[in-house]
Amino acid sequence: MFGKAPMKIFACRASRALAENIASELGVELGKSSVTVFSDGEFQPCYDESVRGCLVFIVQSTNPPAENLLELLLMIDAAKRASAYKVIAVIPYYGFARQDRKDRPRVSIGSKLSADLLSAAGVDRIITMDLHADQIQGFFNVPVDHLFGSAIFAPYIESLKLDHLAVAAPDMGGSKRANAYARHLQADLVLCYKLRKKPNVVEEMSIIGEVEGKNIVMIDDMVDTGSSMVLAAQMMKERGAKSIRAFATHPVLSGNAVERINNSPIEELVVTDSLPVKINSPKIKVLSIAKILANTIFAVTTNQSISTNFVF
Repeated sequence: MFGKAPMKIFACRASRALAENIASELGVELGKSSVTVFSDGEFQPCYDESVRGCLVFIVQSTNPPAENLLELLLMIDAAKRASAYKVIAVIPYYGFARQDRKDRPRVSIGSKLSADLLSAAGVDRIITMDLHADQIQGFFNVPVDHLFGSAIFAPYIESLKLDHLAVAAPDMGGSKRANAYARHLQADLVLCYKLRKKPNVVEEMSIIGEVEGKNIVMIDDMVDTGSSMVLAAQMMKERGAKSIRAFATHPVLSGNAVERINNSPIEELVVTDSLPVKINSPKIKVLSIAKILANTIFAVTTNQSISTNFVF
């Protein structure tokens, strides 16, 4: 118990390893829960201990399949029906975040629908990291603690002691993020402009900025197929970049992304454990966000500021 109400941390199945690390950082035991799975695939989560009057934190990334989001919704509903005092969803990776607007006619806004579903289930607060678009916070009518991977990436980059450093954004959407890194690291800024004809397929790319003789660090919120990142790295290498490293908070790594990165000029891809990385690759390094999330949970339970988790 850190505040007036007892605090308990539970995990859904997709983020159990991270939840265990968070609980360990806080010096508490992970709450007991189980999931009954019926023969047709239907499942029913259950708390195996009382949560009455407790601050309940539920850790779950909502990456596909959609069952991950549904399991989180069911866990929130179960906690509310079991008389939990407050229910806080810790969503390291907020899925469907790329659907944050109507970019063409007759499509859904999936990230808004996900926010509505979480609110309907009864969530009282959201803790998440590196949303694909900052405005997604406005889709919620409850407090959102939006954390950033820069808290672990920036110190790691500084530890490399790279000279002639340049920070690159693999697309224009990441320019604000890359600019914040460049200012903090006192480095040059490089922007990549890409044209997509359909999702996950890059038709054209242009590079704005000087890369010759530079040690490049590319910054993005996620790496999915890796096509944009690899194409940008290839173009920068052709233009005389000295070295290229990539940093992405969320390692989606779908399809043949790992093979594509292994065969690319990228020397190192640094990601977090917001999603489980079950692939061994000499180029992929995983940094844990358990301590940052644990610090935020502690701050929430004790009504303290979370600003100490921000590097810039």
